[in-house]
Parts: sequence; C-alpha cells; structure tokens
Amino acid sequence: MAIVINIDVMMAKRKISLGTLAERVQITPANLSILKNGKAKAIRFSTLEAICRELDCQPGDIIEYRNDEEIEE
Repeated sequence: MAIVINIDVMMAKRKISLGTLAERVQITPANLSILKNGKAKAIRFSTLEAICRELDCQPGDIIEYRNDEEIEE
C-alpha cells in the first residue's frame, strides 16, 4: 500500500502509550492498533483531527504517501 501510517513514530516522540492515546481520542485500543499497523481501510476526519490534537502534530506527520518503489527498498 502506498499510504504509510506513522502514528507509532509520533507516539514515541510524544511518549504516549497506545492505551492513553486511544482513551484521549475516544476510540478503542484495538481500532487504534489497526490504524497504527496500517490495516485500516479508512479514517474519519474527526478521528484524524483528534489524533493530531492529542499528538500536537499535522496530518502529514502521521500519514505519508510513498510510491511502491520506495516501499520495496
């Protein structure tokens, strides 16, 4: 997939656990884990907004486009 999710990177920079972030964003830890691992098919803008608010970042900090050649390297 050409869309890469970097939530784990931002979580590490902010020193916040998955459970804490899930609680603050008001989604289940399981759903946040699915998103974090790149298994999600979609994300609501309201969820993206809440994640960005809690991690004090921009959407581009956690969602990145890479062409297929970059991913294979």
